[in-house]
Amino acid sequence: MNGTLASFQDDFVQSLLAPQSDMPSTLRTLTLQPGFAVYRNTVMKGCIDALQANFPAVLRLVGEEWFRAAAALHVRAQPPDDARLLQYGVDFPAFLRNFAPATELPYLWAVAQLDRFWTEAHAASDADVLTPSVLAGLPPAQMGELVLNPHPATRWAWYDDQPIYTLWQRNRDAPCMGDGDDVTWCGEGALITRPAGQVQWTEFGAAGCAFLDACCAGQPLAQAAEDALAHDAQVDLAQLMASLLDAGAFSATNPVRNTP
Repeated sequence: MNGTLASFQDDFVQSLLAPQSDMPSTLRTLTLQPGFAVYRNTVMKGCIDALQANFPAVLRLVGEEWFRAAAALHVRAQPPDDARLLQYGVDFPAFLRNFAPATELPYLWAVAQLDRFWTEAHAASDADVLTPSVLAGLPPAQMGELVLNPHPATRWAWYDDQPIYTLWQRNRDAPCMGDGDDVTWCGEGALITRPAGQVQWTEFGAAGCAFLDACCAGQPLAQAAEDALAHDAQVDLAQLMASLLDAGAFSATNPVRNTP
């Protein structure tokens, strides 16, 4: 691509999303045409609509007017880099975390993060899930050496001091919405998976998140168990493992070494 064409394309994208006062002078003749204004408005609306569709819990918490005003600023700062608008919004949680009007809603960015996790789980690549039968009969010593990889659709997070899962779940799943006055303000976590092709979610503890962090880092199960116990000495490791397998949290492509 020659420099002239690349410069034109950069200026054209800037003209679509920048405020009127910041449009490149090189495209002044083009941007003054009525048809360009229509195209510009259509592009902006499409990006905002995509964010609104991708972050439904955030939308319910702040209302449509607030959301679309914030989304317009985000679109100008971080336009899409992928034609698949389902993928748009990877930076939106971080934008909200540093967005001055959201200062009084310190939980909003984390709710947005779970909305984003849902999208990532939905769009993740396919892979068979690890089933309990694959691990059945392994001796404890061999089990401890196994490295289990999270399924491509598995997402998890722990939030200190904030009931993020409750806030997200109540606003993500409309039938479960309720009066926020009965929310206990304490730390919560979430586990999002996609067994059988359908995204599912559940509340998840700090020990479980530490366990998955270790697995994701390539640590064997013995180390993952130690990390979980460091967060909660009372955690039931057998129950934790069973719940993760039941949720389809691991990929079936993990190596299971046979005893020599």
